[in-house]
Amino acid sequence: MMVGKLGPAAIASIGLTNQPFMLLLAIFAAVNVGTTTIVAWKIGAGSPKEARDVTRQSIVTNVALGALMSVVGIISAPWIIKFMGAKPDTVKNATQYFQIVSAGLLFQAVAMCITAALRGAGETKIPMVYNVGSNLLNIFGNYVLIYGKWGFPQMGVAGAATSTTIARALTCFAGLYVLYIWRKAKIRLSLKDKYRFNWELIKQVFSIGIPSALEQLIIQGGLIFFAKIVSGLGTVVFAAHQIGLNISGLTFAPSMAFGVAATTLVGQSLGAGNEKRAEHYANMIHHLAVGVGCSMGLVFILCSHKIARLYTSDLTVIAMAGTVLKILALGQPGQATQLSLAGALRGAGDTVYPLYASLFGIWFIRGVLAYVFVNFFHWGLVGAWIALTTDQYVRSIIVYLRFRSGKWKQVRTSTLST
Repeated sequence: MMVGKLGPAAIASIGLTNQPFMLLLAIFAAVNVGTTTIVAWKIGAGSPKEARDVTRQSIVTNVALGALMSVVGIISAPWIIKFMGAKPDTVKNATQYFQIVSAGLLFQAVAMCITAALRGAGETKIPMVYNVGSNLLNIFGNYVLIYGKWGFPQMGVAGAATSTTIARALTCFAGLYVLYIWRKAKIRLSLKDKYRFNWELIKQVFSIGIPSALEQLIIQGGLIFFAKIVSGLGTVVFAAHQIGLNISGLTFAPSMAFGVAATTLVGQSLGAGNEKRAEHYANMIHHLAVGVGCSMGLVFILCSHKIARLYTSDLTVIAMAGTVLKILALGQPGQATQLSLAGALRGAGDTVYPLYASLFGIWFIRGVLAYVFVNFFHWGLVGAWIALTTDQYVRSIIVYLRFRSGKWKQVRTSTLST
């Protein structure tokens, strides 16, 4: 919203960087998903020491990956922005933004890993506290650095990136404090522990996490293709599209939260050998997620244009973004089903079927349909978002059928035996 005050080109500049940056983050999904699942298994089985061992190895792995991805992001930024189809009025801002946020990837990688481990242990309140604090600081940093308030330099889009990177660094330090200093943490590490790579543990983490990493790579790759289709419609249209995506990200929050709950509770139940309880949790969480999703959809139908006005005063952008939000509302039940039940499957270590769902839905449904609707039917932004909504339902059907089969209950045994 703050960047939106600088105009449609500023919104589009940041929008062009979102999917490529998420593609870099997808690499860490292999570690983070595997960490949450195995930590949940170990806690459920009453083995906290083994949960600590997994956490320590995951942190070491993410430090190495984070440093590498930071360098890759900084160096490749100009090429990536050009590939995304940036217009002349967005190239400079988009490149600066991408380089600055890439510089903070190491901090983000470590923070994500710590949060993944704590969630696996059932501790979601502490990550909530330090992430909320980080975001409040980010809002303050945005205000003073974007607009040059209270003696700070006026940096525009680059100020938003700088604020984000500083906030992510502080999130990382807060997470490290919880693990190494705070005495009430469910998982506590020591600097005296051994930090050499334990390849057996890392192999277990990656055996679960690699399908999730591939899933994220497929998703973000498909979203990049999707963004390129929309960016060809012009800066103003892409600004409206980006507003829709930002608000869509808010709708992901509750569904993803239910997914995290499902991963933890299903994982701990299976770790304790209680398959019936695991299935009960998964069904209950799915029903809650769909209920919340439908409620959010109703809000978008009733208040779409009012919400869009929070981002910009451009009437053309507001009109297009409002239409997009009404289409988004129709996809909420599918999105809630897909994310909550995928979380349950991940808690069981069954990360392959969410991968299949994303591959088929993102590329063969969203990507192909968006290309056809935009370039052949000439439906513009509306066509792209119809494709997005269709993708959500296709993925939800695939994940739901896998869950109903019950085969996910046996994945943990086969994983640990290897």
